[in-house]
Amino acid sequence: MPLGRTEPPPAKLIDRFGRRVTYVRLSVTDRCDLRCLYCMSEKMTFLPRNQVLTLEEMARLGRCFSELGVVKLRVTGGEPLVRPNVIWLFEQLGRLSGVRDLTLTTNGTQLSRYAQALRDAGVTRINISLDSLRADRFHRITRLGQIEKTLVGIETACRVGFEKIKLNSVILKHRNHDEVVDLVRFAIERGIDISFIEEMPLGVVGDHDRAETYYSSDEVRRDLSEHFELLPTIEGTGGPSKYFRLVGEETRVGFISPHSHNFCGDCNRVRVTAEGRLLLCLGQEYSADLRRALRANPTDDERVKRSIIAAMDLKPRGHDFDLQAKPIIFRHMNMTGG
Repeated sequence: MPLGRTEPPPAKLIDRFGRRVTYVRLSVTDRCDLRCLYCMSEKMTFLPRNQVLTLEEMARLGRCFSELGVVKLRVTGGEPLVRPNVIWLFEQLGRLSGVRDLTLTTNGTQLSRYAQALRDAGVTRINISLDSLRADRFHRITRLGQIEKTLVGIETACRVGFEKIKLNSVILKHRNHDEVVDLVRFAIERGIDISFIEEMPLGVVGDHDRAETYYSSDEVRRDLSEHFELLPTIEGTGGPSKYFRLVGEETRVGFISPHSHNFCGDCNRVRVTAEGRLLLCLGQEYSADLRRALRANPTDDERVKRSIIAAMDLKPRGHDFDLQAKPIIFRHMNMTGG
């Protein structure tokens, strides 16, 4: 190299508001073995196979994002573990030197089968959806679920020894809001974390009025404060949860609050849907077609990476969630990637 010249800095993903994207949520399927009422309609039409990225294409995208400075990959769905041969993808992503955190979001029903293989593949942490500890409520919320499968999955994951396990609970007024204390105690008994989530208004749901079932993070925190002492902490996992420590316990309690405490200002995340749409915001429709970029350039990763970099200019300042209005986002959560 000539004197006075230096290597160009590695490419980074920075949007027009100066936010650096270091976290990608990669959906591997829109399909699920449950039908949670806040996630999808009871009778869903799923994507045809030819519209879904292959596992090889997803592994290639993971490599491209890693080379662009992404350090956290979360594999989501639908339910990721219903995708055939998905462990192969985890193995490929687990070998990426730049990825420090490979995470899975799951409903837990398949963990008794796959937990050890996921740990061996390099998955560092798991988020498990659990909205109720009562079998009848669990079945109503999930429409198809038997709570025993998820509970056995949680116990299996705890035995395998992931760095972190966290429960995710979407709280709905008059559906499960009276269980928040029991859910925290369940987490404490297992030495794991838990996050409470305000429902995201994605897709049309006929089961409930979102404005009427809205239960804010502040209300959940108030309910918990009657039983636990919560101390704010700056600890985080790279996502939107704001955490509190429980005095005398290892368990942390997080709150994901898109309505009551908007977290868009420091957003570091983008999503890739199962069909290869790069979504720049959970609550907006701005997207780029990465499937086209992948298939038009089967051996040229640089072109794919240029498509990703160009898409950063589409990332909006934030979402426009409004519980009083009709959904402006018609795709359901399973189509978005959890």
